Amino acid sequence: MDRKTLVDLDLQGKRVLMRVDFNVPLSRAGDITDDTRIKLALPSIEYILDNGASLVLMSHLDRPGGEKIPSMSLKVVAYRLGELTDHPVKFVEDCIGDSVEEKISNLESGEMLLLENLRFYKEEEDNNPLFAKQLSRWGDVYVNDAFGTAHRAHASTEAVPLNFERRVAGFLLEKELTVLGEILDNPVSPFVAVLGGAKVSSKIRLVSNLIDRVDRIIIGGGMAFTFLKSAGLEIGDSLVDEQFLPVCKELMDKDRKAREKKIFLPVDCIIAREINEDSEMKLVSTGDIPEGWIGVDIGEKSIDLFSKELDKARTVLWNGPMGVFELENFATGTNEIARKIAEITGSGAKTIVGGGDSVSALNGIHLSEKIFHISTGGGASLKFLEGGKLPAVDVLEKKDN
Repeated sequence: MDRKTLVDLDLQGKRVLMRVDFNVPLSRAGDITDDTRIKLALPSIEYILDNGASLVLMSHLDRPGGEKIPSMSLKVVAYRLGELTDHPVKFVEDCIGDSVEEKISNLESGEMLLLENLRFYKEEEDNNPLFAKQLSRWGDVYVNDAFGTAHRAHASTEAVPLNFERRVAGFLLEKELTVLGEILDNPVSPFVAVLGGAKVSSKIRLVSNLIDRVDRIIIGGGMAFTFLKSAGLEIGDSLVDEQFLPVCKELMDKDRKAREKKIFLPVDCIIAREINEDSEMKLVSTGDIPEGWIGVDIGEKSIDLFSKELDKARTVLWNGPMGVFELENFATGTNEIARKIAEITGSGAKTIVGGGDSVSALNGIHLSEKIFHISTGGGASLKFLEGGKLPAVDVLEKKDN
């Protein structure tokens, strides 16, 4: 990674303004259902406070659209953060204004203050420079440790750091960029990408960027049916991105002409009349899906085919489920691939999993801790792996050459 980090700062007596990603999932009752993002921010938080600085944390939560919605308050996050650290955690019910200034004026070294949800102001997503100027008053130096928002040019991620002479990456952001950069630039072969999810539209650039870098691309989930249809197969009423059929056909034609096959698609699948727990289901070959039926999961032969390819892998990138895994009767394929990826991690493979659905699937069967690296940023990791720019990273200080 070519950006400066926390270790490049003299923190003694400084007040650090740090962007974190505390956009945690909440239950209907307002309880945090997964505190992973809070825990992953702790190394940077502890380092800053242990080195004589005070800390002002800023984040968003959900999509309030510029309105102050009580159910989207970060107060619950402040409480959980206080349970996870020995350092005092304060909270203020705004992110700009007199109430914030008063709290910050009383902040001492070793203490932290969490600001209220940035997206309670529409100016955050608008990347408003005046809003950014107000936020910038709360720190002497700026740190970004929110990889999950690195692909967004928002006030707290792009405009705010430009108001600081010292602006660096936190440890989580550094780790994400280092791990993802290594699998793009210097992966241990064989390198296998496992891509799933609903639509081709969200992954086609990734497929195009990876096709010459990987040894295999395994494609499952709803996006597989666009590839299958482009090859002339019958997919019934399965999900298809019509506008991407030509691109998929071009990739498939190129793969057929190549000396060694790279793209692996499901050879069988579970189909259903409807996407619900009570729907009629059956197993068919992927080219034999009748009208009125929908592909909802990969079948046993596909699981076996994909698993054999994964057994050979030394580097694996997984982004996207193999089916409608949210429903238990359609989750077998996703869960089996998750188990296989965890298994080969234990055998020494470097495995990287990104995307909320893939991580949720791992969490659901308690395998997250068996993966080499869980990426916290679905959209950001996709953008990076596609070869795109990350505005929040581009504004940080570069390392001296």
